[in-house]
Amino acid sequence: MSGPKTVLTDEVVCQILAATVAPPPESLRAAGVTHWSSRRLADWLRQARGISVSHDSITVLWRKFCLQPHRTEGFKFSTDLQLEAKVRDVVGLYLAPPQNVVVVCVDEKPQIQALDRTQPVLPMRPGIPERHTHDYVRHGTTALFAALEVATGTVTDACYPRHRHGEFLRFLKKVAAAYPSEELRVVCDNYATHKHAEVRTWLARPENQRITLHFVPASCSWLNLVLLLRHHPPGHPPRQLRFRQRAHLGHRRLHRPLERAPPPVHLDQERRRDPRQHPARQD
Repeated sequence: MSGPKTVLTDEVVCQILAATVAPPPESLRAAGVTHWSSRRLADWLRQARGISVSHDSITVLWRKFCLQPHRTEGFKFSTDLQLEAKVRDVVGLYLAPPQNVVVVCVDEKPQIQALDRTQPVLPMRPGIPERHTHDYVRHGTTALFAALEVATGTVTDACYPRHRHGEFLRFLKKVAAAYPSEELRVVCDNYATHKHAEVRTWLARPENQRITLHFVPASCSWLNLVLLLRHHPPGHPPRQLRFRQRAHLGHRRLHRPLERAPPPVHLDQERRRDPRQHPARQD
């Protein structure tokens, strides 16, 4: 039988938390231990520190202080010397755009897969849940291009089979045609396809001098806030790409469900219904 449990005083709690945020000792790392578990930490505290505490108590402390030793996340620090100037340029366009200038934010979602199960889904029956096969068939991929007008939330979109500079140039021409007479500022990621020679040549034409590209820093793609997920009114399910047929339908059927014109996205609107437009039902 184990001895009496240690009372979790403030000093004991501090020792447990300090051991949690520190990596395992060298003796455990040599044995292949990469991170703490509640049981492993409880055993180590009992052997190395003489603290007899249950792993349940350690788990309670981890939840209380939001500690998750089993999770890791990555980050990237930019070494660009012009990072601050680029961020100010993009954020300034979003928050305080120049007069009589349309600011659009362009982003791409490549390699969208249309998957289907190899056999039809068996519907739910009394005592039996819905069932489907574990394997699937891929009907192809598509690349979704979207341009969000920051002021009004209007989305211009298109789907192309591939994601190259040619497709980006086609979409850029479509965006320019959507705003034929306005000065256009386009914010996009710092991809090589956006700086291709053909793209630069097209922008250098006299009729395209009104279009200016602003590139988001490579390590700050989070600045490009394009809503690639289609907006849908409250109470209506989002549009989904469904395939019930087989792969012989062809690649064009993959693009057609995504090419319908989406409704405008108003960035400052609230998701709840307006009672003046949607009166309450009278039972």
